[in-house]
Amino acid sequence: MNSDSEAEADSEADVTIRRAAGPDARPAADVWLRSFAAALPTVVSPRSADDVRDYFRDVVVPLRDIWVADAGDGGGIVGLMVVNGDVLSQLYLEPDWRGRGLGDRFVALAKERSPGGLELWTFQVNKPAHRFYERHGFVAVEFTDGSTNEEREPDVRYVWEPKP
Repeated sequence: MNSDSEAEADSEADVTIRRAAGPDARPAADVWLRSFAAALPTVVSPRSADDVRDYFRDVVVPLRDIWVADAGDGGGIVGLMVVNGDVLSQLYLEPDWRGRGLGDRFVALAKERSPGGLELWTFQVNKPAHRFYERHGFVAVEFTDGSTNEEREPDVRYVWEPKP
């Protein structure tokens, strides 16, 4: 991308990755809720669905660098990514949209926005996420017992550093 205002379009799936705006808060939160439930059925979220929606409306969309995958009128928001400096803090896709290349596009955008490197956390039980991030050059550098995250779920920190 040449600028923050330009959108990247995918002609094959007709999905655009763009910055989120105020009206995207609720649909993005709902994607997060469905994706979390599908990918992490054994992890108990400490927040209610309404709390998640409020957080997206009041904090994530207005204050974070959030990008959404927009499938247009026929599909709406089908994915989201939040980048906070050099931290890829969230990447969630509608369960039916996994395996279609949107995650790859989001990671490429995150690397473009943070060319000096990235880090992220994911839960240890999320083996598909481990494979996905490792395929994109991320390396596991720290494993915890989960005592410092809200869910109290063991997690792993991944780091991506650009090749010299």
